[in-house]
Amino acid sequence: MTTATSRHPLVWVPSLYFAQGLPFAVVMIMASIMYKQLGISNEEITFWTGLLGSAWVFKPLWSPFLEMVGSKKAMVVLFQLLGGLCMIATALTLHLPGFFTFSVALLTLVAFASATHDIAADGSYISNLSSQQQALYSGWLGAFWNGGKLFVQGGVVVVAGKLEASIGVAQAWSTVLGGTGALLIALGVYHLWAMPRTTNAAPVAAGSVANVAETLKDVIVTFFQKPGIWLAVAFIILFRAGEGQVQTVGRLFLLDKTELGGLGLTTEQMGIAYGTFATLAFIGGSILGGYFAAWRGLKKAMFPLIVAMNLPNLTFWYLNAYQPTDIYLITTVLSIEMLGYGFGFTGLILYIMQVVAPGKYPTAHYALGTGIMQLGFVLFQMMSGTIQKWLGYHDFFIWCVVSAIPVLVLALIVKIPDKQPEPSDSPASAADPQAAPG
Repeated sequence: MTTATSRHPLVWVPSLYFAQGLPFAVVMIMASIMYKQLGISNEEITFWTGLLGSAWVFKPLWSPFLEMVGSKKAMVVLFQLLGGLCMIATALTLHLPGFFTFSVALLTLVAFASATHDIAADGSYISNLSSQQQALYSGWLGAFWNGGKLFVQGGVVVVAGKLEASIGVAQAWSTVLGGTGALLIALGVYHLWAMPRTTNAAPVAAGSVANVAETLKDVIVTFFQKPGIWLAVAFIILFRAGEGQVQTVGRLFLLDKTELGGLGLTTEQMGIAYGTFATLAFIGGSILGGYFAAWRGLKKAMFPLIVAMNLPNLTFWYLNAYQPTDIYLITTVLSIEMLGYGFGFTGLILYIMQVVAPGKYPTAHYALGTGIMQLGFVLFQMMSGTIQKWLGYHDFFIWCVVSAIPVLVLALIVKIPDKQPEPSDSPASAADPQAAPG
């Protein structure tokens, strides 16, 4: 690769990953809250927002072809601008009859633009920084990707809640969604100046498409030829069974009316509770989970990690059963749930990294593993609204805890190494914050 500029990484790395986290949070988190306040049923919300998440499931399949594009910077800027424009277009549809169909279609474009942008952004990070720099700035990368999510959950949602009372629900969400899209466009313009211009070292040959397709085929074939891979795939998918259901329905429960079994929070209250303190608890739990796994070793840590991730789902059962009104108590309960979620989720990331990924294509197989991980979340999210409709909130939250039983059984069966593999055998994951959940 060739680099025409050499701006300091802190000029562009934090803003690049903030721009990566922003549309992801809009599609995977904010959209469900917005649709709930616009009167869409839980069943439709969970199905369609879950389906939107498939963009991040399948992005490994087209990521090799982006290597054929001359400039990674151009791809980053293009998909930031495209994502921002589609958000603004989505905002405009909220005032139309049949807005749900139009807005879902446009958010699909946002999702695929965001997923493709992630590939280009990670490629820019890896191509422009040395291995030492990649490690040095990986903390900034993760912090600002989560910062983009926190901005949406704890900032944009709160502003929408404040505006709902004064200008109406549709206008409030149209305003904040349009504003978020404008911010993403502004970041695209900024990165046109700030990011280093990097071009691929190898020119695009006439047979490149066929060669890339052949390599991709080999990556997929060798992945599914790994010993015990189908048991591993089942483990990865079932790992998120409880979480995939409770993360979306839980937010809808917080907003639902008390006579329907919900907690009756305002958008602003939920944004403050879930988008600030609970998110920080998740980040803290993730850090603690990593230390716990390093201390115990993944094999011994896995069972406790799964329990820690799923048992706190009972906090939602508590909130439904006792209907507390103290926002400080509610925030504390949600923070406990997110602390356990972050703590336990570390086990899945390490399992993919240390068990599934090593081999001929460690980085590509890690990407496929995280795609399967996202598939598990999407599948259970899509069905969660229907299950909640059948069971009601009370039994649904108990069901989410019960859903962890299969993966607990599999944790006793799947092959997990006693010790961590050498760094040379593990995939480079510094530039993959999307291993974090949606």
